[in-house]
Amino acid sequence: MIKHYFSNILSGDGWQQDLLMTVDPSGRISALAEGSAADADYSHSGYAVPGMANVHSHAFQRAMAGLAEVSGEQADSFWSWRNVMYSFLGEINPDQLQAIASQLYVEMLKAGFTSVGEFHYLHNDINGQAFSDRAEMSKSIVAAAQETSIGLTLLPVLYQYSGFGAAEPKAQQYRFTQSLDQFVMLIDELQKRAGVVPGMNVGVAPHSLRAVDPESLAELMNSIPKSMPCHIHIAEQMREVTDCQNWSGQRPVEWLSNNVELSNRWCLIHATHVLAEEVASVAQSGAVVGLCPITEANLGDGIFPAGDFMNRGGKIALGSDSNILVSLAEECRLLEYGQRLTLQSRNILGSMNTSTGEQIFTQAVSGGHQALGRPGNAGLEIGGRGSFAILDPKHPAIIGKPTRAIIDSWLFAGDNSVVKDVAIDGKLVVVDGHHSAEEAILNRFGTVMAELVASL
Repeated sequence: MIKHYFSNILSGDGWQQDLLMTVDPSGRISALAEGSAADADYSHSGYAVPGMANVHSHAFQRAMAGLAEVSGEQADSFWSWRNVMYSFLGEINPDQLQAIASQLYVEMLKAGFTSVGEFHYLHNDINGQAFSDRAEMSKSIVAAAQETSIGLTLLPVLYQYSGFGAAEPKAQQYRFTQSLDQFVMLIDELQKRAGVVPGMNVGVAPHSLRAVDPESLAELMNSIPKSMPCHIHIAEQMREVTDCQNWSGQRPVEWLSNNVELSNRWCLIHATHVLAEEVASVAQSGAVVGLCPITEANLGDGIFPAGDFMNRGGKIALGSDSNILVSLAEECRLLEYGQRLTLQSRNILGSMNTSTGEQIFTQAVSGGHQALGRPGNAGLEIGGRGSFAILDPKHPAIIGKPTRAIIDSWLFAGDNSVVKDVAIDGKLVVVDGHHSAEEAILNRFGTVMAELVASL
């Protein structure tokens, strides 16, 4: 058993003071009651908040952050950015992927993310051929999660085609592609691995409607457990919407709602370009919308109508996607600011007389853990996971602020440096802003970056 004392903690019942948390050997909270620092193994004078789930990450893209910010001869878009991404990933091997993912996961932990949904589609070798061990690249992601202690929901990606109507994949996409049979075998193998790796579970990710045909999507959904998380890119760019309409006569979210049984197992990534009736349909289904505001802004995707969606009872979650910048606070801030700029008003995502930042944060914690198949982690309460972050009470962004304004002050006036300590299942993995393995991980990452940049 591990016991933590908190002077201030954001529990399932709101902010409370002087609580003692007991975390059992499985990592779950077995007791949460009034107590004192004298009874604890660890005493925290800052502000304890639940760890956030990062529902959408492409780990390898952390290594190309900043390398696609030069304008070309034609108007830049997601599609021109994608060409840069294709050229960059061509040389990444399993050891390099682990080094990149480990560096990324340290950064996530230090930002307050305690679990990650890795939307993993880099399956094959540099020639586009399957490894002798089909799970070779997936094992690199698992190893990185184990090295850093972050909770992992591995979301292997089914990627078959280059466009709607089963268009043949391009050469740059050969590292992604698998048949449905190969993919199902990969899922089976990874589920076995998840049974012996603490903190790991497995979902599936049909990449997008343009990359998976309807028959394969239907067969996949019939072949996996009903409880398994399912994530999909959808309606991220207007070109995708137009192409989907030309192919099917329907918009992407409209097609998905009409052809798949959406439920709380689903996470729709981006869903940027949606009509009011699509917003209502997704909200009613119980599916989560995974929003990645930093990446969506970086790629010029657009802004999801989060205010309307949340007002209809819709569930949101946050992801870092391309990982150009890893910041929990910035994702929340940009989510709200995007709504303000669009609607020319303030505090769009907050309820009447409530903290807007706290509303965004708690909604994203709950929706994120649902999307990753980790519902027991969603709050600091009995039965939940003992995964949390401690906000530094001496940080300039929050020092002297009343408790009711702590989350607002962090998210709207602070950054990653507000996060002081982070625990996974009761065990501290970040202390005073420092991860115990970060120096060795950064050195490996530096070596890999030199190798990759030299090959460009």
